[in-house]
Amino acid sequence: MGKTYERIEGRLRSFIEDQPMFFTATAPLSGDGTINLSPKGLRGSWAVLDTHTVAYLDFAGSNAETIAHLRENGRITLMWCAFAGPPNIVRVHGHGEPVFRDDPRWAQLAGHFPDIDTTVHGLRAIIVVRADLIRDTCGYAVPFMTYDTDRDLHARRFAREDDASLSDYFAGKEHVARSIDGLPGLPLPLPPTPAP
Repeated sequence: MGKTYERIEGRLRSFIEDQPMFFTATAPLSGDGTINLSPKGLRGSWAVLDTHTVAYLDFAGSNAETIAHLRENGRITLMWCAFAGPPNIVRVHGHGEPVFRDDPRWAQLAGHFPDIDTTVHGLRAIIVVRADLIRDTCGYAVPFMTYDTDRDLHARRFAREDDASLSDYFAGKEHVARSIDGLPGLPLPLPPTPAP
């Protein structure tokens, strides 16, 4: 039923790009550390950069587990499910890194997300994932669900923040600068948002 792919291309790439959401899974190296699983939405906030690389925008939130785990060990799995149309699940197992605002690659990477107004979401990092293993499976038990539209709550909440107030917001959250397990998370204060 499952198939392994050498590259992200053709219908596999189209499937990834067409989904309204996906999931990320990471874990610390410690055997008793906290495993993290996060849903990611907002159409247009992820992109296939090449046949082995996927990236997504990491927006403001109340923790930074994915960033902390990637900074420690880089391991990550991304998963897309078909909630409409033919059943399918695609997983990209790989190694990722958070690219922060002061990284020289920032502007070039941000250019892959032309449909997202990054100024209203508190963009704090761009996660770049290099695939080690690309697989799909049947998804026969995944339910049909309809996609209506993206929620606007995130943009409405974080549009009022500037770089300084966003840094203050993150500093006030227990698990942003440090993960639940105490790993280094988001570097604070945030570097300023680069000019477009």
